[in-house]
Amino acid sequence: MLGLAFAMGTPPEGAAGGQSAIMNLVPLVFMFGIFYFLLIRPQQKKAKEHRALLDALKKGDAVVTAGGMHGKVTAIDETVVTLEVATGVNIKVNKGHIASVTKPGA
Repeated sequence: MLGLAFAMGTPPEGAAGGQSAIMNLVPLVFMFGIFYFLLIRPQQKKAKEHRALLDALKKGDAVVTAGGMHGKVTAIDETVVTLEVATGVNIKVNKGHIASVTKPGA
């Protein structure tokens, strides 16, 4: 019966109520720590790397878009990149959709 009282969150008679409130916060803090190190921190690191990739983008780079389109950068604007996907065929892509820079000819 004592175990059931702890599982229900009600302190048994004679137990200190202040300590149980603090003990209820410990698992929440622990779970936040796990989420931070397994989900939030790696996502922030990847976003920072992607911003650095976009800032270093220059004319002549061979890139791959998020949709899988391969092309060569012919012009860069503030938010738009013009890619040459075939000889004489240029398309405009939002700068944020550039996924990676590849080796020329790849």
